[in-house]
Amino acid sequence: MKNNSIMKVFNGLLLLLAILFIWGCNDKGKQTTTTAPESGNTEADTTVYGKCGDGTAMHTLELITDKGDTIVYSLEEGDTCTDVQGGLFAGDRLAVIGYKASDDVLFAQKVINLTSLLGKWGSIDRTFEIQEGGIVSSDVKEPKPYTDWKILNGKLILSSDTFDVYSLGVDSLYLENKDGIYGYKRFSKEVENQGVK
Repeated sequence: MKNNSIMKVFNGLLLLLAILFIWGCNDKGKQTTTTAPESGNTEADTTVYGKCGDGTAMHTLELITDKGDTIVYSLEEGDTCTDVQGGLFAGDRLAVIGYKASDDVLFAQKVINLTSLLGKWGSIDRTFEIQEGGIVSSDVKEPKPYTDWKILNGKLILSSDTFDVYSLGVDSLYLENKDGIYGYKRFSKEVENQGVK
């Protein structure tokens, strides 16, 4: 009788552990979402943020998320390749928009290298510096200067203007919205020291 009771308790515990294990596995691979900062916009941000891991290779991206999880994304799905802006360098901060593709593989649809995005950018009519912490500064008097920035669902929001990062290179940034494509050149420290603004 006593052995029967012990076996029932033991089997019950095994069943409970199995249920918890299955439930935990179902949560693996789900994307972490971050809600955009308060700015009157309540749209949920599906972007996953983190650092580019050492396991990143030609066809895969290893992302160590801000929550400490490691997610591996495929950079190819059939004939489609990931739109990578700013490069993939280990340790750089990234913003990733992805989805679950066939065979439960996560595909990175768009990757923006936030480390590459930081810096001072200028065009004929606008100069601004994208800084850490969502700050944009400018030493040029403009009618509508940018003061803050964030990424929301793969788009760059500069104050109240929303852009798609069309191209982000070492020394160039092209932003696109409904009005067209805007090109900016990165200001190097040498140019700034020569007094060119």
